[in-house]
Amino acid sequence: MTKQLSGSPEDADLRRADSLAREIFSDVANKWALLIIEAVGEQTLRFTELRNRVEGISHKMLTQNLRMLERNGLIVRTVYPTVPPKVEYSLTEPGRALRSAVDVMCEWTQRHLTHIEEARHRFVA
Repeated sequence: MTKQLSGSPEDADLRRADSLAREIFSDVANKWALLIIEAVGEQTLRFTELRNRVEGISHKMLTQNLRMLERNGLIVRTVYPTVPPKVEYSLTEPGRALRSAVDVMCEWTQRHLTHIEEARHRFVA
């Protein structure tokens, strides 16, 4: 059931929150973003370390996803004034909270793996 919203300030806040949620879900629920968040974890990593932990990701895709995660406030990028420049990435508090939610989804997948595989097999057959 869809709730009808009036023109009140509270309803405007709900519309903004809903729109932002859809945008963030669209950004974060891609092939690489969740793997990057999981790879960073509680650590601080350099770009090359991160690329080595996310199997199969290209330099371009890692760069694009790190920028998107930084724009959304999930990862912080720290640049040190050295030659060559040293750049490190770590999760922000919201990024760590999202990682906790991703961990729950991964645990759910592990618990229901057999059921999911059986259902997929039945569907194809």
